[in-house]
Amino acid sequence: MRSYKDHIILSGSSVKQALIRLNELGQDAILFVADKNDLLMGSLTDGDIRRGLIRGITVNCLVDEVIQEDPKYVRKGGRNIEQIIEYREGHFRILPVIDQNDKIVNIINFRAMRSYLPVDAVIMAGGKGSRLMPLTENTPKPLLKVGEKPIMEYNLDRLTLYGIDDFWVSVKYLGNQIEDYFGNGDKKNIHISYIWEDEPLGTIGAVSKIKDFRHDYVLLTNSDVLTNLDYEHFFLDFIKQEADLSVVTIPYKVDIPYAVLETNNGHVLNLREKPTYTYYSNGGIYLIKRSALKYLPKESFFNATDFMEKLISENKKVISYPLSGYWLDVGKHEDYNKAQQDIKQIKF
Repeated sequence: MRSYKDHIILSGSSVKQALIRLNELGQDAILFVADKNDLLMGSLTDGDIRRGLIRGITVNCLVDEVIQEDPKYVRKGGRNIEQIIEYREGHFRILPVIDQNDKIVNIINFRAMRSYLPVDAVIMAGGKGSRLMPLTENTPKPLLKVGEKPIMEYNLDRLTLYGIDDFWVSVKYLGNQIEDYFGNGDKKNIHISYIWEDEPLGTIGAVSKIKDFRHDYVLLTNSDVLTNLDYEHFFLDFIKQEADLSVVTIPYKVDIPYAVLETNNGHVLNLREKPTYTYYSNGGIYLIKRSALKYLPKESFFNATDFMEKLISENKKVISYPLSGYWLDVGKHEDYNKAQQDIKQIKF
């Protein structure tokens, strides 16, 4: 994966240097000019240089003479997903991401990304994976390979596809292997921090240890879930419904092979012939308002289901997001074997 820094050129560089860099970028040929502190100053394309040459500059002139000084950009931590969609649909293919001090911290490339969601992602990867023994005896479950790469890497890559670049990974069992494999995320143009659980903290308890989320929304996911969930649609539904927490749910249809009677005190009120009922189970993926995390007990064992019940008791809005795509919890040997087959057919 190309580093976002490949798109940054220092103010004071020559036009010739810029042409060389643009040629190396190929179909992604756009540069963003920054000062020595990485502050955004402008953008530069082949067209800008061509117009400068017509105007009389030479390849030995400085890029500062031909840059566009008011480029489009995205503000890190901003809430305006509609602006992101507008840029994408308006065919702005590559955009710089700047922090509150106007420093370039990333690049959005819609040729390789689908969105840029204002979300921190927490991946729960501390479990022992007992049901998958002996496979997990010396390898943590998140690093078990499905096809060509580990289960957890599918999660990281899918979330990165939607522009999430701030990750927190909760680790315990053989966590050093996970940290060694993924490092700080630089190779994927993301930032990964690790939260170590001294004692098991359940499926959400470790989140209380994170003090410096960078966004107002937090996505929590189990590391052993394989899914092709559209995270942008999930986020937009969350915002539209003004929810405090949204949980991805997996629909299960149950066919009853007999007529079902609805009764009251022995009186038959209705009869349904061989009905089908749909139930929704917890998919292990949640979107949460950061402000709602104040209801999470500090560094205590707590499951996500406990947290949902707590929010409901506090009259917060907890909603379901029924998934229409693929989902598999790789918890048992039969699930792991199924994942090896599914990966050949389903694009993640």
